[in-house]
Amino acid sequence: MMLILRAIVSAARRDFARRALGPSGLRSAHCVTLFEGDGIGPEISSAVIKVFAAAEAPVTWEKVSVEPVRTPDGRISVPQEVITSMEKNRVGLKGPLKTQIGKGAVSLNLTLRRVFNLFANVRPCCSIEGYKTRYDGVNLVTIRENTEGEYSGIEHEVVDGVVQSIKLITREASMRVAEFAFNFASQSGRKKVTAIHKANIMRRADGLFLSCCDQVASRYKDIKYNSMYLDTVCLQLVQDPSNFDVLVMPNLYGDILSDLGAGLVGGLGLTPSGNIGNDGVAIFEAVHGTAPDIAGQDKANPTALLLSAVMMLQHLGLHTHAQRVKSAVLTTIQEGKFMTADLGGKARCSEFTGEIIKNL
Repeated sequence: MMLILRAIVSAARRDFARRALGPSGLRSAHCVTLFEGDGIGPEISSAVIKVFAAAEAPVTWEKVSVEPVRTPDGRISVPQEVITSMEKNRVGLKGPLKTQIGKGAVSLNLTLRRVFNLFANVRPCCSIEGYKTRYDGVNLVTIRENTEGEYSGIEHEVVDGVVQSIKLITREASMRVAEFAFNFASQSGRKKVTAIHKANIMRRADGLFLSCCDQVASRYKDIKYNSMYLDTVCLQLVQDPSNFDVLVMPNLYGDILSDLGAGLVGGLGLTPSGNIGNDGVAIFEAVHGTAPDIAGQDKANPTALLLSAVMMLQHLGLHTHAQRVKSAVLTTIQEGKFMTADLGGKARCSEFTGEIIKNL
């Protein structure tokens, strides 16, 4: 997984690291915007803070609260303090945010990606040694276009009882995420990129996305490339996930396949995620729900947010600290002595966190 995480490092990140140096040339602590989130979010965020402190990671936290606000032009955005914090820190860590289901509901997760132009979602799906699932040796990465597609939010009622939702695909966004995926594969030593589409049905929209992937693939001769229909990929993933390496796809397909991939390795509670934008801007997040039924009861599993925080450390160039934290988390799971309920144990979040700290 370490190669996977290193692949998100780019020239922009190197520039970001240069700016983090103090006047003496010594690296100062990185200030990270922290979105604790809802439900179990504050508990698992607290676990990350404790582990980072024990690991002596040079990170400080700036906590912000995110609620939807309406701008003068009628669009939904986030509070100015969130925008100011992210513009200053450029990197964020986010717990789960609740999204109301129904008419008029706005996803704050989608809003954050749009406001900060986080165009690529990177989700490693890797088996954890010692945690048995139906599949062994899963090692794939989903890369999802994060800003358009069916999630553009362009909907209207044509007549009573008839609603139209528009899927937006642009050449600019498709080329950008395709370039990101192939660069990611090249940097991480991966051998194959698969473009996911339904161009047989949506000939113009998915056809444009596919043609952009084809165009970028032609410049990466050392990376094997193929394209597959979404439904075929779903079938083959559950038959033999070893057939896949890096998968790149439009927004909705990525939402589906990244969760499917998480299911192969134990679920969303074990899966990290990062949303990457331009110039080193990124928000790393736990993608599971807020679990309001266990909130405040010290029962939450912080693994997904911890592994996402490991991705964040890699993004910041703190590779040694990333390796320490990652190894401690995976060792704790492998030993199996302190496991939260979702992992088949009876340990509390605080006990699980304490064991990780012991394993640093």
